[in-house]
Amino acid sequence: MFYLSEIEHTMRVPPHLLNLPLNDAIKGELERLFLDKVVANLGLVISVYDIKSIDGGFVFPSDGASTYTVKFRLVIFRPFVGEVVTAKLLESTANGLRLSLGFFDDIYVPVHLMPNPSHSEADPVNKNQVAWIWEYQDENYAIDGVDEIRFRVNNIRYPPIPIEADKESNRFAPMVITGSLDADGLGPVSWWV
Repeated sequence: MFYLSEIEHTMRVPPHLLNLPLNDAIKGELERLFLDKVVANLGLVISVYDIKSIDGGFVFPSDGASTYTVKFRLVIFRPFVGEVVTAKLLESTANGLRLSLGFFDDIYVPVHLMPNPSHSEADPVNKNQVAWIWEYQDENYAIDGVDEIRFRVNNIRYPPIPIEADKESNRFAPMVITGSLDADGLGPVSWWV
């Protein structure tokens, strides 16, 4: 779920940071640039782990900043396909579920990956959402926001950045995880204890 990834980046350190020790100034700029951002085909950056090397220190004409080439390691969140992860229910719609890990909210369980057989009913509490019900041996088991939900990672996508955003379109997610609940042990934790 979490990886260490080594990256090389050429970066500019603004003049107001040059009074700090070089490692502290560069680490602060790396955190500003990368922290809580998704790097395509790598994952969500959780933290700057360490700095391996710093080269350069060039000052270009008419620029008061120094430019360095830095090799560093990042802690990256990217679950592997097939991994079982526990999350909280964020939203339940006719299209499926949206789950959250607290620091990452773009996890979707589409209808075809819900427990089989299952159906949706109008949610009596929230009129904008539905309640998903798994039917097993003449019993109905609801998927609600009370329990944590175990899901299996089915797919991880890095959609291209849209050139133009429509006002009516959903927000852009740079990394989308598709999960599945259609296996034993998956779904709300209370189903299996």
